[in-house]
Amino acid sequence: MSAGMFRVRCVTSSLRRLLHGGAANRDPVLEQLQVCSAEDQLFDVVGKNRAKLTVNHVSKAVGMLWQFQKKKPELLRTVEVIRSHPQFLTLRVLAENKIALMDDCMLVDTLYSFLRLNVDQHDSLIQQLVSEAWLRIDRLPLASLSKFSICLSDQHLQHSPLMGHVTRIVAQRLSSIDDARILTPLMISVSYLASPRLRDALIGRAEHLLETMDPLHYNNPRRVVQFLRNVKHSPRPLLEKCNELILRNLSRLDVENIGVMMGLYQSLQFNNCDFRLAVKQRLTELIDSSTDPFSFTKLFVNLAPMASQEIRDGLENTALLLADELSAHQALVIAEALEETQSRNLSLMNKIASVIQRNLHLYKPVEVARITQALFLMQYQNPELFTKLRNILNNFLQRSVYPYEVIILTRVMSMLPNARIDEAVVSRVDAVVTQCNLNDLNTVACAIAKWVRSDPSYRHNTPSRYVRLLQTLNRCGHERLRAADRLDLVLEELKYISGEWFEEMLLEETMATLERMTGQINCTNVPELAVFLTRINHLCPPLMERIASVAIKDIDKMHHSMVYATLLPFAVMNYDPEQADELYDVCIQRFIPHISSFDPHRLVLLAYALSVADCFPEEMAREIFSIDFLRKLDAQLETLPDSLNMRTRLCLMELNRAVCLECPEFQVPWFHERYCQRLQKKGNGPVGPVQQQIHKLLGEVLGGINCVRVAVVTPYFYTLDFECTLDKQLQPLAYSEPSTLQISDRGQVHWGKSSVETIGDVLPPGAQRVAVDFLDSKSFCKNTPHMKGEALMRKRHLEILGYRVVQIPHFEWNSMELSTPDAWKEYLKKNIFKELSS
Repeated sequence: MSAGMFRVRCVTSSLRRLLHGGAANRDPVLEQLQVCSAEDQLFDVVGKNRAKLTVNHVSKAVGMLWQFQKKKPELLRTVEVIRSHPQFLTLRVLAENKIALMDDCMLVDTLYSFLRLNVDQHDSLIQQLVSEAWLRIDRLPLASLSKFSICLSDQHLQHSPLMGHVTRIVAQRLSSIDDARILTPLMISVSYLASPRLRDALIGRAEHLLETMDPLHYNNPRRVVQFLRNVKHSPRPLLEKCNELILRNLSRLDVENIGVMMGLYQSLQFNNCDFRLAVKQRLTELIDSSTDPFSFTKLFVNLAPMASQEIRDGLENTALLLADELSAHQALVIAEALEETQSRNLSLMNKIASVIQRNLHLYKPVEVARITQALFLMQYQNPELFTKLRNILNNFLQRSVYPYEVIILTRVMSMLPNARIDEAVVSRVDAVVTQCNLNDLNTVACAIAKWVRSDPSYRHNTPSRYVRLLQTLNRCGHERLRAADRLDLVLEELKYISGEWFEEMLLEETMATLERMTGQINCTNVPELAVFLTRINHLCPPLMERIASVAIKDIDKMHHSMVYATLLPFAVMNYDPEQADELYDVCIQRFIPHISSFDPHRLVLLAYALSVADCFPEEMAREIFSIDFLRKLDAQLETLPDSLNMRTRLCLMELNRAVCLECPEFQVPWFHERYCQRLQKKGNGPVGPVQQQIHKLLGEVLGGINCVRVAVVTPYFYTLDFECTLDKQLQPLAYSEPSTLQISDRGQVHWGKSSVETIGDVLPPGAQRVAVDFLDSKSFCKNTPHMKGEALMRKRHLEILGYRVVQIPHFEWNSMELSTPDAWKEYLKKNIFKELSS
């Protein structure tokens, strides 16, 4: 019995110890925190338990405060109220005192939450948390390292030694990162310090993780695209994968996230038809719910440029109602959107301008430049406001110490009429030019040219202050090119450069630099180099041959969408490399299997470039002239900027004409009759003095003005400068009816009842029509009298239509040899009659 009682006592004592132990392990303060559902409840717990708060309590409380805010829409967040609460100060003090007690994850989480609650980065709490994290950085778990990198970016420490340390760790441990939510924030954070090798490794890792991650986590592909924007790199397969994931989640994205994606794509020059069409539909769905100034502004900026006129009018009416509630920045971006859409809504423009005017003191220098540019380009009339803007720009420019800021302010200042430039401004510009890249130097040169023309003393001579600055620009440009040793960096600086100063002062040195770097041309930079050569219209056979050889050798390494840029200079400048047939064959074989995945407008542009080069893949023609494709193209064109829309429509017409004339076996119908008639009416303007001169001389050469027709419109709507008909003895034939088109003394073309010459009219046996065209400088490469592809294609088509074509190059007509009427007439006789007799 006593043994039994002993066992009962043992069991009872063990149970008592267990029960007391459980009570001892309970944490009442933590339990109270965990049941809080709002900030006030949490602060009440903190206030009642100040003396009991441990490091765990503090970290938990701070994290919960941020989570409460995170769940609220941005407009309903109360971060400022939280920061001013007495108990928030308690948490800050306790956190600073307990930093040494925090474990690694808790340390980074606490830093992250305090920064999200807008504690100043210079606060001693933040600085101590960062310092402690730096001491432990090599042992931080990857998830904590990723969050720590976000904290550093929040403090604008992307270029700091500490971020350099993070970058080194990422490079060492990259293969062990197996979560896209960890990798993608790290990619953004280290993007400014990553070497090309690390950049490529990060891209490879991201491609792998995007394939295996939950597709609903759309922030991962968004961050990858942001990384690509930061490193100025656009690998198409990765971009398309990210775009696919974004499209799958588009119905879940709000206006702000959609705007972020559109901005990123624009900076990467990534146009995707499916994305733009889906975004247009999604933003249209969000119109009714975007009623506050914040969300409406985002909606207006992104939807208005691609919306129909009816929707655009509705958006402008809503903007007018909300204008008085707009912040300074919201008024700025609305003004830019109005300029982009070429709005003529004067009431809205006045309202936005008034909001801007009363907030002028709040804008930063670059924002004032953006405002000025938008108002100027939309031709807004308000002299008083422009005077204020000019004075503010001038003051900012004299004080600015940032080169990029000086360049932007200089460019916008030069746009304004009658801008008198102070000596202090010229000195400020002169002080930064040695730090400028080629594009910035070109911007300054263009600004100086405008200042010189608007300076009253320019009538006598160029002011010396401008001369000295131009000399400095020339010297800096040449030095920068001669010191350059990386082709990719040079091409980046040349991407948007143009203008007289560049062509006259730097083009020769630029071409020498590019030829010096021929060995660096590879499959990744071929498209960019090809586009540059096309844009400057400069025929350089060594570079063209190198582009061709690289494309032929590495075409499989190039994305199929890059074929267009690669072939463009060969088609536009009518240059056949030594391996021309092989180049076109491999390029066509590269994109044909992917023809259905091309953006419609890109496929039209590619097909037109090929047609200029007299190349007509049948699969491409079948695809483009199918009903489904044309329907999709129409839908896409509604979302594109007006300039690209008009260019694509024009290329489609010219492609339609080329296929009808050169490939009748494709049986593609001609469906641009009305389009061409509208273009013809718009294009009826005065002709130049050279055409008037040729018209008069042709009348003398052919024996009468009634033997010449002017501005004849052929079937398929080519407009000839002049047309004449010769019989089989090479004698000019007078037209039986007066020409429907004649040039007046003022150079105006007068159109008769019929503007289309009927080629089907019966000619006498052996007679032939002759088309005489004057070719101005646009028909030739800039550096050589080499005829471009479009002029050659025009000649092919006119010959198919039954014409003998006489082309008069401008450099022959304006040469020293042809300086008298007799010489010009002899030239015309020789070319018209000899051409025919041969």
